[in-house]
Amino acid sequence: MKIACIGAGYVGGPTMAQIALKCPEIEVVVVDINEARIKAWNSDCLPIYEPGLTEVVKQCRGRNLFFSTDTHKHVGEADLVFVSVNTPTKTRGVGAGKAADLTYWEGAARMIASVSKSSKIVIEKSTVPVKTAEAIEKVLRRNCSDPAVHFEILSNPEFLAEGTAMADLEKPDRVLIGGKETESGARAVKVLKSVYEHWIPEERILCANLWSAELSKLTANAFLAQRISSINSISALCEATGADVQQVAHSIGTDSRVGPKFLSASVGFGGSCFQKDILNLVYICEMLGLKQVAEYWHSVVLINDYQKQRFVERIIDAMFNTISGKKIAILGFAFKKDTGDTRETPALDVCKGLLGDNARLNIFDPKVTREQIFTDLATPKFEWDHPGRSKQPQKTDSVTVCDDPYEACNDAHGLAVLTEWDEFKTYDYERIYNTMMKPAFIFDGRNLLDHDKLREIGFIVYALGKPLDPFIQKAYS
Repeated sequence: MKIACIGAGYVGGPTMAQIALKCPEIEVVVVDINEARIKAWNSDCLPIYEPGLTEVVKQCRGRNLFFSTDTHKHVGEADLVFVSVNTPTKTRGVGAGKAADLTYWEGAARMIASVSKSSKIVIEKSTVPVKTAEAIEKVLRRNCSDPAVHFEILSNPEFLAEGTAMADLEKPDRVLIGGKETESGARAVKVLKSVYEHWIPEERILCANLWSAELSKLTANAFLAQRISSINSISALCEATGADVQQVAHSIGTDSRVGPKFLSASVGFGGSCFQKDILNLVYICEMLGLKQVAEYWHSVVLINDYQKQRFVERIIDAMFNTISGKKIAILGFAFKKDTGDTRETPALDVCKGLLGDNARLNIFDPKVTREQIFTDLATPKFEWDHPGRSKQPQKTDSVTVCDDPYEACNDAHGLAVLTEWDEFKTYDYERIYNTMMKPAFIFDGRNLLDHDKLREIGFIVYALGKPLDPFIQKAYS
């Protein structure tokens, strides 16, 4: 058996590495037209950071795991073709700002059809709207010149969390495979299931029809994001009443019907999937006439936007209602710890909000590159996921990207924690305090630090969703 995966990104690379590790008799080739990315996958410096990924790639690469730009050759030879290409939010035309742009998926399908000389199982790994498989099947059948070639479409959505992707692949809560309810569909499901059975217990491999599998991915992300927006909305109420959002979250999280996960209040959710998938879900509901359902799920995104804007306004108000010309240190730019991914990171909107009030920013993140930060700051909303569009880093005098956290905090009026990197808890905050302008503010958007200790040092602390510091309370009175 030979597997090809179209797309060497955050999903395709780690997933295929894990399959190669667990299935040494299967040849696995990850293909991509991006030469620089494939070159990185074949080097000692992989294009993405994920704990444990480098070790797996080095163990399998050159044995049964390969990375190549020769898409036609390897897709043509494959028995199973995973498609893991971008499905960004449309930026123009019908459905702009909500609908998924399936340009890259359709292009992949046309390429598969054009090079196929034998029947194949084509597997949706990207997050796609419901009924995408139906459209893709039509493209495949109409563009393959050999009538003897048969395509069977499966949906096999990923449920990986960045930062723990390799652990999630090793011991997933479930693997979901959706196929047609036909004899050929059942056979295709059985083939893919046999791959996963190399290391995953059968009871954790769930089988469903195509449409249920496609919808399950969108729904899973919507539910997770909903929990974050729910607790973030309560964080605003906690600040207004003197309650502590962490105590509230712990109280409700001990209820077995609710559970504790995804109840940490923060400056907002990010990542490549949550907002994109919810907006896609909203668009589907609107197109089907489900107006109230669409409005319900859209509110999850609106609360997320509100939380980021509220954080910016707290910073401005606390600092005497002006941050013009003031230096603010930003600790963390990735959307979460243990990843270098900045896609839809809440730090981006916070930084843009502060820059909009003429602040000067010193940004430090242990894994995000200088070029990535400047590129993100210059990229319009929703454009980040369109690989065909040029994105060049544009430096500005108002932003400095620092290689050292202490350098970032030097002469700063305030410090904002926007990513929950564990190393931020270990810094010498007395040293930081002594180098900052006074009064020295800390705005903890992740409730990561020891706030009582920081206040003892002399900081004015704003902790998201917690009783306001008396100094800040006066600023609001």
